Amino acid sequence: MAKQKYYVVWVGNVPGIYTSWGDCQQQVNQFTGAKFKAFESRDEAEKAFAAGYKNYWGQQSSSGGGTKTSSSYKRNSSAAVVADPGEIDYDSISVDVGTRGNPGPVEYKGVDTQTGDVLFSCGPIPKGTNNLGEFLAIVHALAYLKKLGSNKTVYTDSMNAMKWLKQKKAVSTLPRDASTKEIWDLVDRAEHWLRTNTYENKVLKWQTKVWGEIKADYGRK
Repeated sequence: MAKQKYYVVWVGNVPGIYTSWGDCQQQVNQFTGAKFKAFESRDEAEKAFAAGYKNYWGQQSSSGGGTKTSSSYKRNSSAAVVADPGEIDYDSISVDVGTRGNPGPVEYKGVDTQTGDVLFSCGPIPKGTNNLGEFLAIVHALAYLKKLGSNKTVYTDSMNAMKWLKQKKAVSTLPRDASTKEIWDLVDRAEHWLRTNTYENKVLKWQTKVWGEIKADYGRK
């Protein structure tokens, strides 16, 4: 089950604290200069909302006259990052994987980051791993965009899959046997596509701690 998160919207259509990524997006999508961030607990969210995003960035001294927090430290701290929606390229594709066990049945999809509309999907594949599914989803997105002649960005929340993409090879300990033949056949095809094609699309890491779950998320964490 996905862990409950709390989304603070300091600047948006209706500032406040929201308990779902979808509700948060309604307040910040296409809102110029919006400020929002995900928190692990309601207490943290309420404190941050009350303080305001500028204070939360540590730009002011404490009320007790303490030393001003270093802005460079704040920017490097995962607890103090504030998202600007300008950092998200909404004219993009987001991909993610849904699994039932790891290894286990795997499916993946690519969605329009702005609308959430499903652009392509695959599976369930009988047996595979989360990382292999993430890798396949990225390559599928790149092939899909190349057919359209599009240079849109692709977002993924998997660092392993991005590493494999650069290597043009998936490095997995999943055995090759009859039960995993389908996913390995797809991986072989994906690797061949990468070796025989070029692309200009950016493949970027979705910043989950700042933006919440990726738009293609299956909600099975």
